[in-house]
Amino acid sequence: MSEPTFRNPLKQRLEAGRAITMAIVTMPSVAAMQVWARSGIDALCIDMEHGPIGIESVHAMVAACGGAHGVPIVRVPWNVPWLVKPVLDTGAQGVIVPMIDSAEDAAAAVRAVRYPPRGERGWGPFYAHMAWNLPLPRYVATADDEIFTILLIERPEAIRAIDEIVKTPGVDMYVIAPFDLSVIMGYPGQVTHPEVQAAIGRAEAAILGSGVPLCGAAFTPEAANRLLEKGYRGLFLGFDWMVLQKAASGLLDGIDL
Repeated sequence: MSEPTFRNPLKQRLEAGRAITMAIVTMPSVAAMQVWARSGIDALCIDMEHGPIGIESVHAMVAACGGAHGVPIVRVPWNVPWLVKPVLDTGAQGVIVPMIDSAEDAAAAVRAVRYPPRGERGWGPFYAHMAWNLPLPRYVATADDEIFTILLIERPEAIRAIDEIVKTPGVDMYVIAPFDLSVIMGYPGQVTHPEVQAAIGRAEAAILGSGVPLCGAAFTPEAANRLLEKGYRGLFLGFDWMVLQKAASGLLDGIDL
């Protein structure tokens, strides 16, 4: 009998020339994650950086995606191996690493998701192999190549170093974060400010020219289509709190109170 295999659906989608849709999940809810995973959205980013989500909730939320279309990935709070390791050991199929300011930062993030000798991930995937439906040794042999690694470009330092950052091997996708960039540049929320747009354009040109897929925020169909026309391969479509707030307020529409 041949050994079971696993391919990351996000990598397969990109290899087929398709784009990836994503939503950011900030609420530590297994029930909500079950719904999100069956919504048709390709990737669900469990947000440990800004959401009130601990590792126990991450484990349960990853498990809630079992057998569904939505792929669970995790945004870790910082670019250090000890924060990356436990989320991968829950069975998450990818990570988003924030605050990438240099090629050295990018290389460190890539090493954190790979076992030695290619990286420095500690061994202990006691639950990850179950989420991937693989024997434990097969998971260890497979994970280095199938974990989806996304790096966030969100600071002026990253814009200045972008030509070197994009040369880093092992990165599956970059995300330009316009809101963070606008705040750090001194124009909070003004993502259309000429200086912010110039910085975004600088990052776009370097990433698109590198051949590594680029992802961006697009909260309307029109914005999403504009990014696709530019060559973006990933679309962040919204946050769970945003979707819930809009839907909840819509329940009052048309009622004469």
